[in-house]
Parts: sequence; structure tokens; C-alpha cells
Amino acid sequence: MDGSVTVITSPTVSVRVTSTVSDFEANRRFNRGVTIAEFKSKLELIVGTPAAYMELELFSTSDKLLQKLDNNEALLGSYHVDDDCRIHVTDRSGTQNAEFTDLSKVEKFEISDEAYEKRADSIRSFKKNFKLGRFNEENGAKQEEALAKKEEEEKVAAGSIAVGNRCKVEVAGQPTKIGTVMFVGTPDFKPGYWVGVKYDEPLGKNDGSVKGKRYFECEPKHGAFVKPLSVIVGDFPEEDFGLDEM
Repeated sequence: MDGSVTVITSPTVSVRVTSTVSDFEANRRFNRGVTIAEFKSKLELIVGTPAAYMELELFSTSDKLLQKLDNNEALLGSYHVDDDCRIHVTDRSGTQNAEFTDLSKVEKFEISDEAYEKRADSIRSFKKNFKLGRFNEENGAKQEEALAKKEEEEKVAAGSIAVGNRCKVEVAGQPTKIGTVMFVGTPDFKPGYWVGVKYDEPLGKNDGSVKGKRYFECEPKHGAFVKPLSVIVGDFPEEDFGLDEM
């Protein structure tokens, strides 16, 4: 032992969030590695204030003002933020104290998309500058790549399923269902590959038709369409509930 001390800082921090637009206090956990700009976008979902119109103040656990969080490019963890500290959001958008909650008293303002695009103080400009949401091309490319990969997996799975196959359907959050494959392909009601199944029991959503188009025949509440990756084909005989026994 050399007597040295190692300080381990948690990658996340739990803080109290308050704002000028509400008396409500929320407790949330955040990653210290996010920038203040990203942090504001997360707070927008909690307090309702647009990120571009936020001013943030950091208070200690005893509610003593410590400092403003005014550098959008700085990391949250670069400030002295500890568990149970309070982050106070001041709304500079003009909605404080429910000033404009009665929309009949609000003067309507309209702006063309071209003019809005040129404004430097807009939410769109804020998101562009800090590459948030749809303006984050890297994340967008990753999402498109993941979607394309999933679609290819669905296509391959659909190729191994044939009409007439007995199957088991497993969808997250739902009970396992047994039935017969009645349709495999790309229907009109949604893009991608889908499998139409006639369940042995009335656990479905339709009778084999969707939006007026029939894809197969079955009794009401016995039909359903599911993604190919949720379908497992095999020897799944119909349940015998012993109804013929005395």
C-alpha cells in the first residue's frame, strides 16, 4: 500500500430540476458526459421550455446558488454538479407565469419558412449549431444503417416461412400464440415484409383483412399480421382441450 487515494466519480448524477414556468420539482439522473446544449434538449422534455430560450443556474444541495451553466459546449461534468444539487431553468421565451396560456389573447405571428431558416435565434438554428435531432448526420446515418440491416434480416426471415407452416408467434409484452401461416409478403397497409397468421384461438386483431383488402380467410379475431422475426415455424399441433372426453 503506498497510501495514495483514488477518487472515483460516477458517470451519472442525480439532480433536482425546477423552472420558472412551474412549481413542480423533478428528480432526474443525467450523464455527466453530455454537453450543456444536449442537457438543455433533455430538460426541454421535462420543463417544456425550448432549449434555445433556457438559462440554467446550479444550486447546491442546500439551495445555495453556485454558478450559471452558460457554456453550451462545456460538459455537464465540468461543472460542480453533485447528487441532489438543483438545476433551475429560467424561461426567456415569454411564457413565464402562464402569460400566454390563453391563446385568444395572443397576437398571432407568422413567418415564412425561408425567413425562419435565416434567423440565428431560432430553435432550428440552435439544433443545427449543436447537431441535435435530425441535424445530427452521424446519428441519422447510423439509424438508417440499423433500419436497413433490420429490413434485410426481416426479408431473410420471410424467405424461410411458407404459407401453410405451423408456427409460434412471440412478440415482446404479449403471450405466445400458436397458429398457421396464411400470408407472407409485402402488404399494402405497411411497408416491409409481414406474415399473416391464423391463430388457433381468438387472440388476433382481424379476420384476415386490413383496410378493406383481404389477404386470407379466417374467423374474426383469429387473424393477425406480425414481423417475420417474431415467427418461429415448426411442429406446433393444435391444442387438444379434451372436449370430446366424457
